[in-house]
Amino acid sequence: MKFRFEKKYLYWGITAFLVIAASLIFYYFLFHMNNVRAGFRAFTKTCMPIIDGLVLAYLMTPLVNHMERDFFIPVCKKLNLNTESVKVKKRMRLLSALITVIFVFVLIYLLCASIIPQLIISIQNIALQLPVYATNLQDWIQKLLENNEDLAGIVTSLINQYSNELEGYLNSKLVPQLNVILTQFSSSIFSSMLGMLVTAWNLLIGLIISVYLLFSKESFAGQSKKIIYAIWEEETANKLISDIRFVNATFGGYINGKLVDSLIIGLLCFIGMTLLQLPYPVLISVIVGVTNIIPFFGPYLGAIPSIILILMVNPKQALYFAIFILVLQQFDGNFLGPKILGNKTGLSSFWVIFSITLFGGYWGILGMAIGVPVFAVIYAGIKSLVNRQLVKRGFSTNTKDYMFLSEIKDNQFVELPPPKQKERKNKDIELNSEENVSESKKSEETDNENKEK
Repeated sequence: MKFRFEKKYLYWGITAFLVIAASLIFYYFLFHMNNVRAGFRAFTKTCMPIIDGLVLAYLMTPLVNHMERDFFIPVCKKLNLNTESVKVKKRMRLLSALITVIFVFVLIYLLCASIIPQLIISIQNIALQLPVYATNLQDWIQKLLENNEDLAGIVTSLINQYSNELEGYLNSKLVPQLNVILTQFSSSIFSSMLGMLVTAWNLLIGLIISVYLLFSKESFAGQSKKIIYAIWEEETANKLISDIRFVNATFGGYINGKLVDSLIIGLLCFIGMTLLQLPYPVLISVIVGVTNIIPFFGPYLGAIPSIILILMVNPKQALYFAIFILVLQQFDGNFLGPKILGNKTGLSSFWVIFSITLFGGYWGILGMAIGVPVFAVIYAGIKSLVNRQLVKRGFSTNTKDYMFLSEIKDNQFVELPPPKQKERKNKDIELNSEENVSESKKSEETDNENKEK
């Protein structure tokens, strides 16, 4: 009896093999998570130049597009060059990418060259003048507490308590471990210097990679679309590409807009502090600008340590700075931010706070900075999936239709009585009861009058 080959046996064998392989992989991931994490870290460390190149290319893409569209194409048209030819397109793209990279590099160098020396001077002045600032702050607190003996006693007791605890900690724990701390500190300095060199090298390689990516970004996009259409069906592939465009518009627009917004806020803070003659304008402006990248909590993270620093120098100037930073953040939140960012995320205030808290808990400052656009993409994906299922079932996708929904019967929405209608009904019942009582009283009074007559 001859064996007849059938495709279904092949499919069954491939399915069984994939199920067994997936089970083994799941078992390994479940019971060897430390090895998986170590391997992922090693892979990420090896691919860090490529990751840096992808990030730099992604951030510089709007500048390249803007330079090519608004500068080189008009210039080529004035020179009677065919902007549709392959050679001219390649030359425009190469020049746009090179000029953008050089411009970004020079801008970063100028910012660092102008800001870092001022930062070093400010930190050195703070370290040298710290005893004077502490004395000024202590004198100011004593003057403030002269007319309030109860508050002065509480503050004095707190200072004595914590000073005793600090003295005990220094004598019992810090001094005996001083040698160990110094050894760890020296090794950490060496490792941090080595890490900075490795980071600089990765950024240099990433910068070169970003030029290649910017030069051939349409080619890479075309290859990615080929793979998508080769794997999925036409409708699924179209939907996937549409989702990728949405992710790019949401994430890229928000990150680039937030960077521009934070740069403007930092410059305005520096100008305002210079006009008000407040101390350490460069240092505090950098703190305010960098922390402004974090939505919602960022202004507070930057303002609180800055106010404390100015408070040690001059309490009145700290009050002036607090008022100035409050006005600046109101300007940013109500005018500048909406003008630059618009409604890039589509999230309400609650979901913004939720995303910052969630991603900040896992990834720290980086998570707080990118948590909002990442969660916006997740939120939009869940919303799209829910709306798609509702449309398939013939239900409405408008959230307002579900606010006072009691149940759905035969595709008909049955609403709960609105609260206002309930209030009106209750008021009508009360008015009717009052009218009935008043009418009964009037009838009793008329009966009494008739009896008296």
